[in-house]
Amino acid sequence: MSQENVELVRRGFDAYNRRDLAGLLENWAPDAVVDWSRSRGFDAGVFRGHDAIRAHWQRLLESFDDVRIEVVDPIEEVEDGLLVVEHLGYLRGRDGIEVQTRSALLITTRDGQTASFTLYQTKQEALEAAGLRE
Repeated sequence: MSQENVELVRRGFDAYNRRDLAGLLENWAPDAVVDWSRSRGFDAGVFRGHDAIRAHWQRLLESFDDVRIEVVDPIEEVEDGLLVVEHLGYLRGRDGIEVQTRSALLITTRDGQTASFTLYQTKQEALEAAGLRE
């Protein structure tokens, strides 16, 4: 497993949890893609490049008083530098209502940068997208 890829992803989650979008995108490729089209909730769509990705994350962060991601299982590296991460998302609205989500991410890296970040509803869906099974 490429420890560098794992650390790259962990640093990104840490920056996100601090609401540090500049820090989050610091190690993302300029042509990176966030595929949030499978979202059952907020801002579903596909976002390409730093400006679109930053705007997407900014809309999410501005909509909630608290937003954070907690990795559930160890980050797993699969073929071609893909990382599968099952995580919990915590959101607290301005009205105090808290929501917890559970989903999986398939993250690709290229040349030490995050190249793509795709949301799936389950870890099994993410693994299947990578051509694997749990």
